[in-house]
Amino acid sequence: MDFKLIELGSDEFAYRLEEEGQTKAEITWTELANVMVIEHTFVDESMRNQGLAKKLLDRAADYARENSFKMEPVCSYAVTAFDRYKEYDDVKI
Repeated sequence: MDFKLIELGSDEFAYRLEEEGQTKAEITWTELANVMVIEHTFVDESMRNQGLAKKLLDRAADYARENSFKMEPVCSYAVTAFDRYKEYDDVKI
């Protein structure tokens, strides 16, 4: 999957998957100093049950590692994933 990094403005960013001009999946965050506050994860109903939300979170975690950021999950999916998967321990606040 080719997730596109989008700058939304005011220190807000997203990784987004688009098809035919439609947003099919995205994860959004706000950067505060060296912390990415993960605010929203969305996967279109037509693309659910394919692991896209986890792939988006994985890509955001890679971005955090590449930029020496930590992550603070706020959206319910990210909170659950941070509790469930140990692979995010290095980027947790």
